[in-house]
Amino acid sequence: MKKNILILIVAAFALLPVSLYAQSNKMLGKWYTIDEDGNRKSIVVITKNPNGMFEGTIEKLLTGDPDRKCVNCTGAEKNKTLKGMKIIRSLREDGLKLTGGTILDPANGKVYNCTVSLDKKSGDLKVRGSLDKSGIIGRNQVWKRAE
Repeated sequence: MKKNILILIVAAFALLPVSLYAQSNKMLGKWYTIDEDGNRKSIVVITKNPNGMFEGTIEKLLTGDPDRKCVNCTGAEKNKTLKGMKIIRSLREDGLKLTGGTILDPANGKVYNCTVSLDKKSGDLKVRGSLDKSGIIGRNQVWKRAE
């Protein structure tokens, strides 16, 4: 009996990294960004780089001028076209979340700390931008899987 329990424990620990990997892989792909009123604003594609970092790039703008530029951005992003712009950078796997990276809000040009997780029930992406690295001072958005 003890041997069977030991085998089950070893198997559970062996499968744990596989389940965490499967969780982060579910975050890859195309997502609708949703505003506070529930409207789709853009499609962002989340990818994983060969170095293991996750990033998100605006594939398409769904409202306003599709060729608009990031006039409020600073630095290298100033006046660049939003379509094709990388807005999520340097996220890494941290258990069931992606953390440690940043997200750019093209509306105001500001860069925030970012945490991303997957809602198990709905399958939606929970994206949190925060002023502090601990994520206490910030706001959440829910992104929906794009077809």
